[in-house]
Amino acid sequence: MALDSFLLELLEDPLDHGALLYVPSKDLLFNPRRLIAYEVRDSIPVMLPDEARRVSDEEAAAFNDDPDARLTGTAH
Repeated sequence: MALDSFLLELLEDPLDHGALLYVPSKDLLFNPRRLIAYEVRDSIPVMLPDEARRVSDEEAAAFNDDPDARLTGTAH
């Protein structure tokens, strides 16, 4: 199940406070500045820095190229 649009407008990275890229096909939120991903479990974003995982350059490129990916936050 996709994340709610209202929730996506509110989400930002808990450490650098920047926008994230929501990749619904992978159930994750990706921070392209820090190359980390936060998992979405049962439609709940797990935004704990200790739970984030590193993302390879290849994964980052795939996330950025995903046509269904969407930026979070209200600055866009």
